[in-house]
Amino acid sequence: MSLSSSIVSSRSRDGDGEQPLLPHSSLEIAGARRGLLAGFDSLRRPYRAFPVFASNRHVETIFAAFTRSLPTVAFRRECLRTPDDGAVALDWVSSDDRALPGDAPVLILLPGLTGGSQDTYVRHMLLRARSKGWRVVVFNSRGCASSPVTTAKFYSASFTGDLRQVVDHVLSRYPQSNIYAAGWSLGANILVRYLGEETDKCSLSGAVSMCNPFNLVIADEDFHKGFNNIYDRALANSLRAIFKKHALLFEGLDGEYDIPKAANAKTVRDFDEGLTRVSFGFRSVDDYYSNSSSSDSIKNVSIPLLCIQADNDPIAPSRGIPREDIKANPNCLLIVTPEGGHLGWVAGDEAPFGCPWTDPIVMEFLEHVHNETGSTSKNSVANEPQGVPKTSVPHLSEHVQG
Repeated sequence: MSLSSSIVSSRSRDGDGEQPLLPHSSLEIAGARRGLLAGFDSLRRPYRAFPVFASNRHVETIFAAFTRSLPTVAFRRECLRTPDDGAVALDWVSSDDRALPGDAPVLILLPGLTGGSQDTYVRHMLLRARSKGWRVVVFNSRGCASSPVTTAKFYSASFTGDLRQVVDHVLSRYPQSNIYAAGWSLGANILVRYLGEETDKCSLSGAVSMCNPFNLVIADEDFHKGFNNIYDRALANSLRAIFKKHALLFEGLDGEYDIPKAANAKTVRDFDEGLTRVSFGFRSVDDYYSNSSSSDSIKNVSIPLLCIQADNDPIAPSRGIPREDIKANPNCLLIVTPEGGHLGWVAGDEAPFGCPWTDPIVMEFLEHVHNETGSTSKNSVANEPQGVPKTSVPHLSEHVQG
């Protein structure tokens, strides 16, 4: 299935007169066919950022991070052992195994850097999908959301191995279901890289990328400018906090590691220079950024992919969006909002404290793709279901996060 590579403007000539087309002209759209856009009810209205709170990109970003409501969700945690003896944590919604049919579509959520199932934007998206009858699981990367760290290795913008194992595990558990994924920020970068690596062998039926930095070299340049230093220091603090919990695993590492630099990192770049780039075999932090950007992966994406960006995003710069590659790929659709900040999008019916403006758009897209695939899952197995991979570990805990 493809989305068509034609570029859709906000108005087009039809017959004798000029007729408005969806979506509203306040949005930048590329790579979508008209029929798909016509089904997006949420795009019929102009994008209007909530007054005052969304007065500029920094206010909106910080407001959303600290004041957006946090829905209460009961999770059941499942830990997966990775081939290198690491571990990742999957947070499933408790009781969904009993409440949903075995062939319900499954949505895997990939939070941003140091993010997890405790984040407001993740939980709002989770609840939106569940309200539509979808099964949802949050993929918490190593060390995030108290996910266990069992080796001297975290995760990176370039590493897709853990996601590949998670997708395979979910498919084995629900072989009659179509599997989808949505990622934010660094999670979006990892997701798009995975799609590009899998090409036409991809097991996912569709995906959504939001606030993707795309070009990490450009993102790194902007990260050190003006007010952006606040975000840089905040994320470095979060990385240091995760590292501190597991510092003993990194004692005595030789080679190019600079553990003191990572342990005392004042910037994300410091942490990546001291630890991340060495763990994943890059010559330098600049080599790591230039070879980990998902902008290079867009041309190889072969499943329906929706990319949503904010033109004023301080962390994922608009100039880093691979617009031409998105336009050239018939499987990709780009929506750029005039405002939104980073992970903000304080607009729409639930603003200012409810879900981001993006949530209805994401579900409209995913349901459209799911309906087009028909009732037969491309992942279905003719005979009996496959077993759970040997790398899986039984459920370790069940807890409520409020």
